[in-house]
Amino acid sequence: MGDLKNKIESVLFVVSRALTVEEISKFVGVGSVGLVKEALSELQMDYKSRDTSLEISCKFDKWNMNIKSDYLYLTEGLLTDTELTKPVQETLAVIAHKQPSLQADVIKIRGVSAYDHIKILLEEGFIISEKSGRTRLLKVTPKFYDYFNVIDSNINELNQSNEVKNEG
Repeated sequence: MGDLKNKIESVLFVVSRALTVEEISKFVGVGSVGLVKEALSELQMDYKSRDTSLEISCKFDKWNMNIKSDYLYLTEGLLTDTELTKPVQETLAVIAHKQPSLQADVIKIRGVSAYDHIKILLEEGFIISEKSGRTRLLKVTPKFYDYFNVIDSNINELNQSNEVKNEG
């Protein structure tokens, strides 16, 4: 079990997004999801019993390695390599909320400055763009979910609840 826990720990350390047990199983090359779940639980307990700044957590059936909240203040200033201005963040929010979004629709909502915002978001890897007729189709990337610590299903639930409100 020790080698499996070390493999899982390595995967969680390197991958910056939360992973399902099935994804972890594939990465470590173990077909038994039950065995991986058991190793994850043991690894989580190991971290809880250690005097360390790291933790293994599970939210919405997805696992990841994080810095404990007591130590986040030490690292927040270090992770500023990708700072997005408020207008760029607002454009990104429109894309994420309505995705897949037509670029033409985003421009209608956010104005012509959104062209520059979209260019920045593409360069930073937060969105992808695909040709769709005379416009482009915009979607958020895994980097968006990692950076904002958002789970894909949360956006889908938000979109569904807004659709229900709009219908009612």
